[in-house]
Amino acid sequence: MPKKSLRIIPLGGLGEVGKNMMALEYRNDIIVVDAGVLFPEESMPGVDLVIPDISYLVRNRDRVRAFFITHGHEDHTGALPYVLRELDVPVYAPRLAYGLISVKLKEHSGLRNVSLREIEPNKTIKVGSFGVEFFRVCHSIPDAMGLAIRTPLGLIIHTGDFKIDHTPVDGMPTDLAHLATLCKDGVMLLLSDSTYAEVPGYTASERVVGEALNQVIGQAEGRVIVATFASLIARIQQIMDAAGRHHRKVSVVGRSMVNNVKMALEMGYLSDPDEVLVPTSTLRKLQPHQTVVVTTGSQGEPTSALVRIANGDHRDVQIRRGDTVVISATPIPGNETVVSKTIDNLLRQGAEVLHDRIATVHVHGHASQEELKTMLNITRPRFFVPVHGAYHHLVAHAELARLMGVTSDNVFILEDGDVLELTEDRGEVTERVPAGHVYVDGGQVWTVNSDVLSDRRALAREGVVVITLAVDKGTGRVLSAPRIASTGFMDLEDMPDLLERAMQVASAAVDGNSISQDMDTVTNAVRESVSRFLYTETHLHPRIIAVPIEV
Repeated sequence: MPKKSLRIIPLGGLGEVGKNMMALEYRNDIIVVDAGVLFPEESMPGVDLVIPDISYLVRNRDRVRAFFITHGHEDHTGALPYVLRELDVPVYAPRLAYGLISVKLKEHSGLRNVSLREIEPNKTIKVGSFGVEFFRVCHSIPDAMGLAIRTPLGLIIHTGDFKIDHTPVDGMPTDLAHLATLCKDGVMLLLSDSTYAEVPGYTASERVVGEALNQVIGQAEGRVIVATFASLIARIQQIMDAAGRHHRKVSVVGRSMVNNVKMALEMGYLSDPDEVLVPTSTLRKLQPHQTVVVTTGSQGEPTSALVRIANGDHRDVQIRRGDTVVISATPIPGNETVVSKTIDNLLRQGAEVLHDRIATVHVHGHASQEELKTMLNITRPRFFVPVHGAYHHLVAHAELARLMGVTSDNVFILEDGDVLELTEDRGEVTERVPAGHVYVDGGQVWTVNSDVLSDRRALAREGVVVITLAVDKGTGRVLSAPRIASTGFMDLEDMPDLLERAMQVASAAVDGNSISQDMDTVTNAVRESVSRFLYTETHLHPRIIAVPIEV
């Protein structure tokens, strides 16, 4: 490709739902759209979050000019605390996203001097070779924006997450008129939300959910517990409004929910004219029919408040027979099993559970097919790349683009790590860059190449056997026969003498007390001999750990 080419590099969000991050590169300048997280799947034991691999950006840090955030949801902002440890660049965000990011950054030490800048729509920010203008779109959170990105080769429209809701709760519909003005001289490339590209028709208005929540809260005879995203501020306002109408008090549970509600009240995104918000301690003094609890955990996150409530180990909230639990969210693909398990646990304790499959307690914030066609019709792009979705979502959206007249050769279905190079008249995928998962567990961050996750999977699948060796500190001699214990390996009632025989194998490997040699050699011999023995006896591969203890 010639030097005057524009490089489109998805680092997350294409071929998966979540972890959204898109780099745009022209010559010596790189800008990045969004920096999101992916919620862990059941196959990721102990993982808190999954974030994008930014090794390409770190390798080119001197050319990265800025991050532009489309809206405040976690799958578009959650990776920022980790990304900004590596990249010292400004972050531009709409007002509510600015507030939510500020709350998040305060939870992470060492990020005091981040250049986080609040933007207004319809104003251009000049960054290197790029001019970026935010325009309003409707989503399931206030202040959602699309981006009009002016480049030397032409205009790029990035829709962000959007739908076309003519009666949104916050009164801010997608600004189609301004978008049409932006596109009047032509659009080189459209990057458009694909999450619901397989769904025919139009997405329902958020007002439908407000009416449903009002009905549930008004008719429930006992306490109502509503689980939703901590960043879904408009939904929280609907809950508060319904509670006020029906003379109930509302308490917020879950650290992220508490912090976000506090911020949203301070910034004016939430209002409480009926003074319904109260501390959790106050709810204990009220009758169940006078209370509503709003909590995190709509995706079945293991440490979330709703999951702990469902498991019966939450400090402040326990399920009582007669409670109504509303899960006001659609499970992200991959989370269906854990959400289903949470629902089952709530039902076992006597709660009535309402979710989107049986009640209109959630509508998604993404455009369905007719709205996606409208976006394609307004922009009339030369090139099209579907973004934000699993591969089958991208394929469905690409087919819509072809039906709307985009030339097949100009439609590109990319996955994370693909590098699309565009000139004024042609495009080509020229290479791949690293774009795998990076795992976050507490304060630890490790890449897909780390052995940690495979070790955890092995432990979860076939358990661990630990062999301890008493070793003379001075001579290195093994002082006594090894001892052995297991966890999660197998039911030893079936083979009661198995570990005793394994201990004899370990003893033979060190030849009683007579060995005096390098301890790595000793522990390897013990580990390998016991591993062979256990596989012969059980056809299982438990993790074998040999631990020398110096005495």
